Order: sequence, then C-alpha cells, then structure tokens
Amino acid sequence: MAKGKKKDEGIEILEDPNAIVEKANEFLENKKNRVIVFSVGGLLAAIVLGLAGYNFYITDLNKTAQEELFQAQFYFEADSLGLALNGDGNSYGFLEIIDEFPGTKVANLSHFYAGASYLRLGDFDGAIRYLQEFSSSDYLVQARAYALIGDAYLEKDEFENAADYYQQAADYKANEHFSPVYLKKLAIARENGGDLTGAMSAYQVIIDKFPQSDMIHEAKKHKARIEALAAEL
Repeated sequence: MAKGKKKDEGIEILEDPNAIVEKANEFLENKKNRVIVFSVGGLLAAIVLGLAGYNFYITDLNKTAQEELFQAQFYFEADSLGLALNGDGNSYGFLEIIDEFPGTKVANLSHFYAGASYLRLGDFDGAIRYLQEFSSSDYLVQARAYALIGDAYLEKDEFENAADYYQQAADYKANEHFSPVYLKKLAIARENGGDLTGAMSAYQVIIDKFPQSDMIHEAKKHKARIEALAAEL
C-alpha cells in the first residue's frame, strides 16, 4: 500500500502545478538544498556568460583576421608563396594568422592555404601537416583538402596513404563534378602501388555512378588498359 500511495502522490505532482510549487518550496526550505540549487544556478549562469563572451571575442578576432587574410591570399594567387606564408613585414602571412588568431574561421582557412602553399613548394610533409589541421563542412573545399593531402603522399611515393585520402575526397558529399576527378587520382595511386584490381574498381565507380561525367570515356579507356595489363601478369 505504501508503494501505491507514493505512486499516487507522484501523479498528483505531475498533474497539479500547485503541487509542484509546494514540493519545490519544501525542497528549498532545507538549507543544504538551497546551497546546491544556487550553486548549480550560479555555475550555469557563469557558463552562459562565459560562452557569450567567448563568442563575442572570437567574432571580433575573426573580423580582424579576415582583414589580414586578404593580402596573404593575394600573394598566394600571385604565386608569391614565401610572402603568402610569412607575410611582407606589414601584412601577416598564413602562418602568422594561424598563430595570432587561433580558434577563428580565418585561422582554419589559413591552414588550407598554408598546406597548399607547401605542396607547391615541394614541402610535402609541411603540406600534409597543415592540411590535416583544416576542417570544413563545405563539400568543395574539404574534399579538395583531402585530395591535396593525397597529392602530397603521392609525391612521397606513399601510395596507400595517397589512395586513402583520394578515397575520402571522392566520398565526401559525392557529386558528378568533382568525385570522378578524385576517383581517377585514386586509380592512379592504386596502379602505382601495384593494386591493379583497386585501380580498375575506381574507374568502374566512375562508369557506374557518374555516367554523365566528362571523364567517362577516359575511365573506360584506362579500365580496359589495366584489364589488359592484368591479363598479361
């Protein structure tokens, strides 16, 4: 019977707002309970205020960083990669932006540009390091970052690592415009690594999933070539 009574009281509290208030008052009459409630409330308020302050700080910092990014991007497009990376004494380069504006969207984007710059310069380890620090939800830029890492590994003759990143690039929000390009790179990495079956499979994906791609005829040609090569082994 005691259990039944407890159950009925619980239903009453859920259905009667006055009962909720009464129970809350009874709970707060205990000094220890009041300390817990106010401590938790104060902590939550501090967290909310802290997050609001941080967001304001990051927004302001990101605005300043965006202004610095413009000149570095200009140097990058002009292929002045040393200036793009290290700045010109008046404007920051990508590396300085990363150091001076951590946590901002601009610093994140600077990781992409820095990695791409190192790849052009032939510093493949530097390219991999910075590109791996970049992250984006944009289907074009993130897939491109994966592919550039693949390019760096390919230059290092690390064909398995290259293939892994080309696969990520092809799979990331797959589309007929860019996925076939990354699948071709995947096939090249597989073939260079001696995995002819994997290379044929990559070309087959282009044929099956992206029949409207500009690369469809090239994919068929290379698949047939590798099939003939495999038959000779």
